[in-house]
Amino acid sequence: MARRKNTEPAAAAPAPAVGSAVVSAGTGVVKAVGSHVLSRALPYTPPWVAAAVLPPVSGFAVNQLWGDAAMSAGLASAGIALGGVALSALVWKTGDGTSKARKFRRVQATATVAASMGWLTCAVTSGPFGTPMLDLWLLGGALFAASWNARQIMVHGSGSESEETNSGTLGKLAQAISWEKVTVRSAKGTGKGSVQAEIEVAPGGTISAVQSTTAAVAAALHVPPSGVIVTPDPENGARGLVSVRVADLLRDGVEFAFPAALGLDPTAPIPVGLYADGEIWWLDPFGADILQHLLVMGVTGAGKSEFARTVFAHLATRAKLSLHVIDLAKGRQTVGHIAAGIDWLIQDPKEAKRYVRSLPAAIKARGDVLAAEGLDSWTPESSLNAVVTWIEEAADVSDFEELEEIARKARSVGIWLIVSLQRATWGNVSTDIRANLQASACFGVDKPGDASFCLPDSVTDAGAVPAWGSSRPGYGFATGMGIPMDRWTTEARSSLTDRSVLAALVDAATPYRDPLDAATAGALGQTYAQRTHRGTDRTTPGAAETAAKALAWLASAGIGFNSAVPAPGSAAAPATRTPAPAPAAPLPLPAQAAPADFFEDDEMDDDMDATARLEIEDAYEEILGAIPADPESDADYAGLQLEDDVPDVDGGMEFETRERMGTEEARHTLYAELDGWVSQGRLEFSPADLIPATVTTGRQRPWLQGELKRLTEQGVLQKDGHGVYVILHSPLQPA
Repeated sequence: MARRKNTEPAAAAPAPAVGSAVVSAGTGVVKAVGSHVLSRALPYTPPWVAAAVLPPVSGFAVNQLWGDAAMSAGLASAGIALGGVALSALVWKTGDGTSKARKFRRVQATATVAASMGWLTCAVTSGPFGTPMLDLWLLGGALFAASWNARQIMVHGSGSESEETNSGTLGKLAQAISWEKVTVRSAKGTGKGSVQAEIEVAPGGTISAVQSTTAAVAAALHVPPSGVIVTPDPENGARGLVSVRVADLLRDGVEFAFPAALGLDPTAPIPVGLYADGEIWWLDPFGADILQHLLVMGVTGAGKSEFARTVFAHLATRAKLSLHVIDLAKGRQTVGHIAAGIDWLIQDPKEAKRYVRSLPAAIKARGDVLAAEGLDSWTPESSLNAVVTWIEEAADVSDFEELEEIARKARSVGIWLIVSLQRATWGNVSTDIRANLQASACFGVDKPGDASFCLPDSVTDAGAVPAWGSSRPGYGFATGMGIPMDRWTTEARSSLTDRSVLAALVDAATPYRDPLDAATAGALGQTYAQRTHRGTDRTTPGAAETAAKALAWLASAGIGFNSAVPAPGSAAAPATRTPAPAPAAPLPLPAQAAPADFFEDDEMDDDMDATARLEIEDAYEEILGAIPADPESDADYAGLQLEDDVPDVDGGMEFETRERMGTEEARHTLYAELDGWVSQGRLEFSPADLIPATVTTGRQRPWLQGELKRLTEQGVLQKDGHGVYVILHSPLQPA
């Protein structure tokens, strides 16, 4: 029993504490609710305070001042009445506007002023508390206070609805540029150098008509022509967005953005600069849903080279990627300091043409590999490298038909084609090629119409036209390559680059660069095996030492990397990553006699530049092309194709008759001739050059034509549209 007496009070003791906690919690809830209600109601109290205080105070004051004498009361009433009329007129005049909201507010404000001044006029003689002044004050004041509250709720409680405005500066601007039927909503600054506003056209108007006035808007606002952009709303044809750039945040240049790590996959986005609002300008070609080939355009000095160096430097730090650049004009001058990261830099016109002619075979070979790997298109999981082919002034390198075929087929096999030129007119690049170059980067052009050769119509129609020539280097507009569509009309500027820094960056990435995969290298054949420029990669002797020195130099300059992908072959390297094998070098072959090339014995060959040689060769081929291949152009066999058999013709020209060799021996003789040319660096020939070898075998022209066709189908040779063959690899060596 003693235990119970001691324990029961102890058990009952917490009850007051619990009750106190409940009361305290309830009080806290009441306070929180009361505070919330007060904060929500406070913005709506001013009309009620004004209606409750101002009329009685002002009415009592005027009654005490002038209500005792009839004359003073009459004069005061007249003066207050006239003042009320003038004040109401002033409110009506200053409250002009074309939107419905502003018209309603104008009427409401004028009515409130007129009613208040009328009541005050009567209060001079009657006083504020007599009948019917007291009734009018209570009823009228409450009515007007409630009407202002209703308006506040409609304006501020509508969520995303914006108040319409065409007053003030916008109203004057609308009159100046024929925007009377355009409603501008809530113009506001973005805090990033631009002002944006929603626009809506009246029935009968179109956003395209508004877009045609961007030049007039820019002139009225004293901003650059490209500083006014009007983009339509894709969901509503009557609405759009106008953006006015009032400050240039990129005037002082854009610093080069270093990669987050060395050895990234090709699918990592590429930071190439900044947009006008300070956001990063990204390119994401291999990470986008569709690999889109790129057209780069701009006049000399517009910033194309700086843009190219930025892209090249980033790509040269990636794994599983090979960079091929064709620049016949100033290749070394533009990218000589980062040439170590370029797998193949082509500056010779002949070599450039061989490369372009070899690409279809590489595309086919890569397609076969992807099919064997079960892939519909290239991904980083493939054994193939991603390939980037950059061609400067493509019209000087290839004909339109060849380039169009490459652009059409290269996308799915992981070859990103980039064509750069000053003006993409129909004479420089055909419309079919432009249709396959779905991405664009347009820098300064001399004429506004030139931008339409590069940028989509939707971009130029919006006013995004870089018609500033070379006066603003690096500025431009870009589309495609994973760039969001709302960024297509946003002005951007590419990074400024430092030659020594980029050179060190490319050297530091040497251990991460993979050599070109064997399948692609083999398909490119001797054109690739005998390339004049060979970039460095992880298989290059001394790659680790080169990278270490470059990293030390970058560190001394305060440049480092927050993260790093393990170098291939290191202990931390991913076990699943299998580097692509390096292409085998061609076996040395004994020199054999072969027909001399056009320039081989020319004493002036060493003194000629590449352009002069190409011009002479073209003239030579044109002259020879005018000479019939046969002595009788109207003979029965004159119209035969390569694959046709030649009928016997009386009196026709025949080869010298020699003892006929067996098939295998004859083929070996023909293949040895081709192999000898490869060992000497000669990769192009015409069928006539093989006549001596054909005579040696005791065979005739049909046999030669058949063998050339057979070698073409096997991928040993490639024929262009002018009857010239390119040797992709020696027929005596494995592909």
